[in-house]
Amino acid sequence: MSTDEPSPEVYESGRGMDAHNEAMREIRARRDETYDPREPTRVWLDEDNTPDGTRRSLTIILNTGGCRWARAGGCTMCGYVAESVEGGSVSHEDLMAQVDVCLEHEQENADEPAPLIKIYTSGSFLDEREVPAETRAAIGETFADRERMVVESLPDFVATERLADFTEQGLETDVAIGLETATDRVRHDCVNKYFDFTDFEAACAEAREADAGVKAYLLMKPLFLSEPEAVADMESSVRRCASVEGCHTVSMNPCNVQRYTMVEDVFHDGGYRPPWLWSVAEVLESTADADAIVVSDPVGHGSDRGPHNCGECDDNVQTAIKDFDLRQDPSVFEQVSCECELTWEAVMEREKSFGQPLAR
Repeated sequence: MSTDEPSPEVYESGRGMDAHNEAMREIRARRDETYDPREPTRVWLDEDNTPDGTRRSLTIILNTGGCRWARAGGCTMCGYVAESVEGGSVSHEDLMAQVDVCLEHEQENADEPAPLIKIYTSGSFLDEREVPAETRAAIGETFADRERMVVESLPDFVATERLADFTEQGLETDVAIGLETATDRVRHDCVNKYFDFTDFEAACAEAREADAGVKAYLLMKPLFLSEPEAVADMESSVRRCASVEGCHTVSMNPCNVQRYTMVEDVFHDGGYRPPWLWSVAEVLESTADADAIVVSDPVGHGSDRGPHNCGECDDNVQTAIKDFDLRQDPSVFEQVSCECELTWEAVMEREKSFGQPLAR
């Protein structure tokens, strides 16, 4: 067997929960879509808060052979591997063709090049089975004229020499790490991620050696947590991440129901409700004094499968969240209100079981 297609059973050995991995492999096997290896999964222009202030950004999601951990089973909420090219690998030439498509998108939709480039995959950009070293170096050269580069990776693959492809180009470089939570038990049992918080701290140290920073990605309300448990876990996780040297940004991502995931199976059985947008606002407001930039990007807000309130106030609360991301001013949440906040408060006071949400 080639190194590009490791046996799932070998890679999961001693990592994660066997039952979770077996279930996730069965769920992922249901997909039947195919994807063009020369087309990126997504590309868009936006604005982001960085240590150097607000910057226009170009976000690229490369279509790769998929996350190595997901092929073994993977995270309970992540459906990105279902959008990956089959076969376990994408060639250097095809990956660079995807980058060209993204540059064309930028040229057609922006007056000038974005100073911030964010590159994600369905797994780890720094995993050389997913993105070859040749491609990583070529991408560093392609964007050498920009200000800042963000790449996503699991802690395993964060290495000084891999980040040097960007730092040696003069780019301010950040590694986005999908930590999900600072609580090891929640990460292992609810998310089915195999590493510990100490591994995140080690990756931060490795990034510092390369003169790079770290952006921690947290998951608001994974499976098996009630709403109040999820809020408490996020509040403590934000503060723990902010206390780690080199971690300058914490991005809290409310869970949404993606296809081909365990979250989707439980959701269809009535046992999961995505987080309230009031919960997102609560965590952002209560951790505004943390020693880090704290942001959130609720995907699918207002829908049944995404973070939502009652349907009437969702857009207003989402606008306040985006305003907070850029200004870091918790007073923005004083400008939004809705009768459904009383329902959310009752949920926070009384919900005890993850499997029986008190409100949909």
